[in-house]
Amino acid sequence: MTLMTPDTTDPLALLNDHLYMSLTTFRKNGDPVPTPVWFARVGERLFVMTQGRSGKVKRLAQNSRVKVAPCTVNGALLGPAIEASGEVISQPDRIALADGALSAKYGAEKARFDAMGTTGRVFIEIRAV
Repeated sequence: MTLMTPDTTDPLALLNDHLYMSLTTFRKNGDPVPTPVWFARVGERLFVMTQGRSGKVKRLAQNSRVKVAPCTVNGALLGPAIEASGEVISQPDRIALADGALSAKYGAEKARFDAMGTTGRVFIEIRAV
């Protein structure tokens, strides 16, 4: 396996061609909590969907610092992590952009996920720092 190194001109490039990303959020005491997630990239932003009551959302409310890295569905890292900043988005246009980007990337798989219900779902926007 070849590990990638971050591109300083495009730090998010290390996620290109990957289906899963390890999103690491941080507890109040600083302990990291990595979670494998679906993600979609739009320009210099990454979008993730999750449940509004999830631990990652609660941790983001306390600390916007995150790390992102390519990973497998089970969270095994496939490359280095980069520092980033994350926030739960509430603006309808940004939510539509995030939802559309994830639907375009994951297609029928996301449609099946959506069919189970979208109540309580939120979207997180991530930017490299």
